[in-house]
Amino acid sequence: MSEVRKVLHVDMDAFFAAVELIRRPELKGRPLVIGGHGDPRQRGVVSTASYEARKYGIHSAMPLRTAHKLCPDAVFLPVDYAEYSRVSRQIKSILQTMSPLMQDVGIDEAYLEITGIERPAVDVAQDIKLRVRTETGLTCSIGIAANKRLAKIASDLDKPDALTVIGEGDLQSRIWPLPVRKVQGVGPKTEDRLKQLAILTIGQLAAVPIDDLIDRFGESYGHFLNQAAHGIDDRPLVTHWEPKQHSRERTFQQDTSDWQKIAKVLAQLSRDVA
Repeated sequence: MSEVRKVLHVDMDAFFAAVELIRRPELKGRPLVIGGHGDPRQRGVVSTASYEARKYGIHSAMPLRTAHKLCPDAVFLPVDYAEYSRVSRQIKSILQTMSPLMQDVGIDEAYLEITGIERPAVDVAQDIKLRVRTETGLTCSIGIAANKRLAKIASDLDKPDALTVIGEGDLQSRIWPLPVRKVQGVGPKTEDRLKQLAILTIGQLAAVPIDDLIDRFGESYGHFLNQAAHGIDDRPLVTHWEPKQHSRERTFQQDTSDWQKIAKVLAQLSRDVA
């Protein structure tokens, strides 16, 4: 009998905002929005909003101007990517001491495979939370499950500063009642298509025959939706990969048709990519 997999998904809580609060403790308790150059009068989008700001409906990828309309009293700060990257490296170093199998999936999250570790998964997760808090002052939420898909859903269930375990018998009671958007890989367009079919929850999606999903969404995506709804995911952790692309971008504060200006920016972006 093969050993049941144990996968952790570690997700930092409102990471950019939390790092800023370490540097600016006087802002604790205030709505905090991180994005662009920190000026809501300029073009830019929200990178992170503190939990106080989220109560006003502010969320990532929202235009800063919209965020300002929702909460004029919020504190807006520019993105300090260098500092966030430094803290991220510190956190990833902690994780790598817990397991050599780590998949880095972003500046503020990672998966750990701890199947071969004899210690209980909950003990490992509690040690991670303690070390992250002690060494950085930050909190993280951790999901524990038998695969990456369920672990990621679990880490988001009880945020912030949560430790959530999804066991074999929890699929119907804890996963199926959730909205279909909780499945990584189901975006707004798929959500709209499923809504037209009166499929709002993961459980309702699980009840759809796989042949019907394939007819409507194609062979590959139909199989994905079926497996995702049933909590099936045999993907291994990816610890090394080659980047598929490199890019740089620049947002103009005002639309421009000045081709000399555009050419100058293109040249600079090309040098940065090279």
